[in-house]
Amino acid sequence: MNFKKLSLRIRIFLSMTLLILLTYVLIAVMTVFQYKEQTYEYNTSRFDRKEDAIRMDIGYVMFNSTYSLETANIKNIFEKRIFEIKRVHKVNIKMYDLRGNLLISSEPVFKHSESEEAVSKDDLTQLKEKKSHRLTQGIDEEGSSLLASYTYINDQGENPIGILKLHYVQDNSAQEKDLGEFLYRLGIVYVLMFFIAIVFAYFLSSYITRSLKTIIDKMSETGLDRKNEKIVLGNVSLEIRKLVQAYNVMVDELEESAVKLAKSEREQAWREMAKQVAHEIKNPLTPMRLTVQSFERRFDPTDPKIKEKLKDYSETLIQQIDVMSSIASAFSDFAQMPTKRKESVEVVGVIKMALDIFNKNYINYHVNADKIFVNLDKSQLVRVVTNIIQNAIHATEDVGTPIIELTLLDSEEAIEILVSDNGKGIKEDLKTRVFEPRFTTKTSGMGLGLPMIKKIIEGYGGSIEFSSKENVGTIFTVNIPKE
Repeated sequence: MNFKKLSLRIRIFLSMTLLILLTYVLIAVMTVFQYKEQTYEYNTSRFDRKEDAIRMDIGYVMFNSTYSLETANIKNIFEKRIFEIKRVHKVNIKMYDLRGNLLISSEPVFKHSESEEAVSKDDLTQLKEKKSHRLTQGIDEEGSSLLASYTYINDQGENPIGILKLHYVQDNSAQEKDLGEFLYRLGIVYVLMFFIAIVFAYFLSSYITRSLKTIIDKMSETGLDRKNEKIVLGNVSLEIRKLVQAYNVMVDELEESAVKLAKSEREQAWREMAKQVAHEIKNPLTPMRLTVQSFERRFDPTDPKIKEKLKDYSETLIQQIDVMSSIASAFSDFAQMPTKRKESVEVVGVIKMALDIFNKNYINYHVNADKIFVNLDKSQLVRVVTNIIQNAIHATEDVGTPIIELTLLDSEEAIEILVSDNGKGIKEDLKTRVFEPRFTTKTSGMGLGLPMIKKIIEGYGGSIEFSSKENVGTIFTVNIPKE
């Protein structure tokens, strides 16, 4: 779980909860540490008092003994009294000579360990350095804490004649029981505090993030195309107030930008409209010019079929003039351009007439029916066909033997127009931009032809698609419903 990716509300909630847990752990650790320190100080102080009392008893026994006070007589002096001193003070007593060899002990001989038969060299060295007292702490065989002290036994002239070792096992069971009960009760308190903290953290995090949620909701509704409202909050923190002020300033600036953008878009729309109309008017002018030039070149007054040819040329020119008239009529309403007008059109003948104006012998026309009727705008159908054919002619300009095939297929619900060429094809990285306005690979042209015919086709509920392979060719597929 990535903590940084969590919401602010959850992070506040988790932080407060973890803070309670961490507080309990720290208090528990400090309590255990304090207990051990106090227990050690208490036992050490208690042991020091016992040591002082025992030394007083030992001194009383020594000074009332009939034996002379020297190392060799220590065993004789305390042979009977050492057990009495042990019973009174409840401390084990051992006496050694000045070299650390055991002289007498209050414990039975079979309980002596090898390490207790003599004082270690380390203890002897440190005892000599201190001259008076050496305290050690360890663990006995049963795992209990053990305190031991080493001091000199002095004669009346304060000259050392032996070494006294006192040690006893500390019984800390009562303190440990108290510690366990304290930690248990502390745990109960903290469990209760933990649940209270969860509830408190939940409501506190909700309160803190409530203002932020209001800001987030307002910001998610902000946009250039709508009326943006400013945020008005009551008593909030300084940081939230600054954030609200920054948002309100942004709303004012956004409104100004929206006005400027709307004006810019209107101007751009008029420019695009002018370019598109110019492009659409230019399309029929080219075939009209070709038709006139062809008529002028082939005109023969003595030809017996001159009237029929004149009629064909006239119909071709009239057809293109109708296209220009349709564009001019739609100029006043660019948003709905070109205006859609449905009529029963015989598609086979209209497409044949549209192809005739190109006068290219490599354009082949195939159809699977003699007559096909569809409800659509005749001039718009011509525009669709001529635009696609013109693109195909452009794609095959550098091909030695160009071939353009137009196939018209009729079905019960729709017609399908397929235009294929063996031209240069469309590059893979440009395929997604083919129907974008103002995109073109030609050196001339506005790049509005394909976007316009796509809009015309989709206006009739149809579709236009293409497949292309570079240096192989392109196939455009137009599907138009009959109704």
